[in-house]
Parts: sequence; structure tokens; C-alpha cells
Amino acid sequence: MSEEHRELETPLVRPRRLRRTPALRRMVAEHHVVPSSLVLPVFVREGLGEPRPISSMPGVVQHSRDSLKRAVAEAAELGLGGVMLFGVPEHKDATGSGAIDPGGVLNLAITDVVAEVGDQLTVMSDLCLDEFTDHGHCGLLTPDGEVDNDQTLAAYAEMALAQAAAGVDMVGPSGMMDGQVAVVRQALDAAGLSHVSILAYSAKYASAFFGPFREAVDSSLVGDRKTYQQDPANAVEGVREALLDVEQGADIVMVKPALAFLDVVRRVRDAVDVPVAAYNISGEYSMVEAAAANGWIDREAAILETLTSIHRAGADVILTYWASEAARLLRR
Repeated sequence: MSEEHRELETPLVRPRRLRRTPALRRMVAEHHVVPSSLVLPVFVREGLGEPRPISSMPGVVQHSRDSLKRAVAEAAELGLGGVMLFGVPEHKDATGSGAIDPGGVLNLAITDVVAEVGDQLTVMSDLCLDEFTDHGHCGLLTPDGEVDNDQTLAAYAEMALAQAAAGVDMVGPSGMMDGQVAVVRQALDAAGLSHVSILAYSAKYASAFFGPFREAVDSSLVGDRKTYQQDPANAVEGVREALLDVEQGADIVMVKPALAFLDVVRRVRDAVDVPVAAYNISGEYSMVEAAAANGWIDREAAILETLTSIHRAGADVILTYWASEAARLLRR
């Protein structure tokens, strides 16, 4: 081979040069997950004296009111963006009345957390009836067992007012009822609570990856939620739902789950002009934890890679059970 031919084969452009050292890789990284973009979902169970481990979610617990305060104080110290509160009541009924009761577990938790870290974290609360109903559905039922969309909206409005009275910064209507964002916005505004913002669970899919969450909230559900949560086969529908929620007053729209729907995260990010959130849900968390426990993957690297992928897809805010740990890893 001639000298001239060898010169022509020598690469002039070498992308690997920018991968040569850790410092170079950090400098040119296109996406950076930061603690302030992470939200920690937390479960508080009525009547607990100490935290109760959730067997299908290693490292995650149902909190007592006292341990909840410690968890959110740590989240604030780590610089997280917020916490999302879920309540697990001792007693349930057909209408989910505990969700509206000012003395209910979720509303008391909101007040506790606001008093503890309200000036440091965005305090968010799940606005849905499924944890509070004895049938486990996200809404009220008709006599023949169907979820009644419009009757449920009235309950959501009451729930929003109860959470706002408890001091919440942001409500998260997650039941996938048609018109839920508009009803919640109207109820809050009419009560002089226009400062309370809405994180809309806009594209929430009927996913198999919710499994461990059912244990986390002691779900009473028999069957599924396919008549109101979205079909995993549909992406355009997810964008449509997000656009409707923006029209109705949503301040942030969310895609849930995250990993199996990264394409939807991207489509929604391209379609809306408000921040986009994604929920890295229980099954996604537990898969990584199980693989790491078996020695099949590098756990810490997998956590950061997972969160980076969600951010890269377009999520400005990520709800993840790893939020506190990820913040510590990112500090390194």
C-alpha cells in the first residue's frame, strides 16, 4: 500500500478525542441530571409507629408521620426539587371519603411536610381516589360498577380544596378522568386559591409496570383500569391528552410510566410550552433493584443511566424513588 493511500485512510475527524478523559466527557455532556429536577414520591401510612418496608420495592417504605418528616428534611438538604405525597389510610369506603377529610392521612401529611420543609421543597400531593376507595378504582362507581367520570370530577374538586387547605403547593390529578384538570383549576380559582399549581398526569398508561405500587398503597383493586388509563399502543393519544390539559390550565404535564414511553415523553416535550415531567415508576425501579441484587448490573451506574435517559427524552422533572440517592451520587 502506497504512502499516499495510507494518508487518505487516516481519519481526519476523531470523535473519540472528546471521550478520552473524564473531564472532557463531563465538559461536552449534552444532558445533565441535577437534584433540583428530581421529585421524591413518598408513602405515608395511617397508624404506623415506624416505617414499614415495601417488599416489592427494596429500600422504599411506607412512612409514619415522624419518619416522613425525616425523609423530607433529607430531601431538602440534598437539594431536591420536591416531594410527591401518597396517603395510605386505615379505613376505606366506596366514595374514598378519607381523601377529603381534613384529618385524613394525606391531608395531615401535607400539613406536616409544609411545616417541616415548605420553604425549601415544592410540596406535591397525589389527587386521586384509588388509595381511599374500597374497590380500588380512581373514581366513583355507577350501580353497575363502571367508573362515573363526571361524578368523580366533583369529588376531585373537593379533594383539591382539601389539599389546598392543608397547604399543598401543587396538586397532581392522576385519575385520567376527562376534564379533571379544568374542574380542579376552576375549583381552586373560585376558592381564591389560584396560587396552587397543577401537575397533570396527562399521559398515564395502563401499564404492567405499576405492580409494586399496588403493594405500596395497599390497593384494593380487582381487575384493571383500562377504561380510563391509556392504551400502551398509543402515542398520538398521549400528546392529545397533554395538549388538552394545557388548555385546561395545567402548569406541568406528565407522562407515566417513563421508560417504556420515552418516545411519548419526547413527543409531548415537542408539542407543549410548559414543563414536562415523567414518572420513573415502581416496576422500573424494582427491575433495576432486582437485577443489581443478583449481581447482573452495576446498580449505581444503572440508576444514573436510567435518569439520564428520561431527561434526554425531554423530561424537565423526574419523579423517582431514587431521588435522594441520585442526588448523593450526583454530588460526587
